Amino acid sequence: MKRAVRNFALAVALTGLFAFLAVSARAGDDVPRGPVEEGYAITIKMLAAKGKAPPPAWRPPHRDKLMSKSLAALFARDDLYQEDSGEIGQIGADPFLNGQDGEVKKLSLDTIPVAAGKATVEATFRSFGKPVTVRFQMLRENGGWRIDDIVNQFEGKDYSIREALSQPYDCGSFMGKPCKR
Repeated sequence: MKRAVRNFALAVALTGLFAFLAVSARAGDDVPRGPVEEGYAITIKMLAAKGKAPPPAWRPPHRDKLMSKSLAALFARDDLYQEDSGEIGQIGADPFLNGQDGEVKKLSLDTIPVAAGKATVEATFRSFGKPVTVRFQMLRENGGWRIDDIVNQFEGKDYSIREALSQPYDCGSFMGKPCKR
């Protein structure tokens, strides 16, 4: 009898632990700002790293968790182009920083509901003493929120990362046209 009670208690405890771990693994994507918060946590760690920095939020292993399938695929295609050509891809700056270099001080996130399954998260922060605003178009996908576009500003004009990544490439293995190095 004691063994049966002990086994039952162990089964209940393990079930609770697995349920907790499943919820914890997705806790960041149950609200639109979750993936953006996680992306900035990764960015801040990357900026603070001494020596070898961790990969940025738009590269593996982060991008498939933080971004919609279609945006992750566009970033993956850009990475492949860079590997094939040895050139810089369509994005010449960190989309989370809206620049090639920066810092994230006094980060504030504001969520603006757009429609069912869509929202905008506006990130504002200071980088080298100057105000920066980055807008994230969010999409509800596979039961969680994902970044579907990142909109930076350059010289007062909006700059869609999705639009830039959607531009054609001159060459690449994904195009069936090898790049000359």
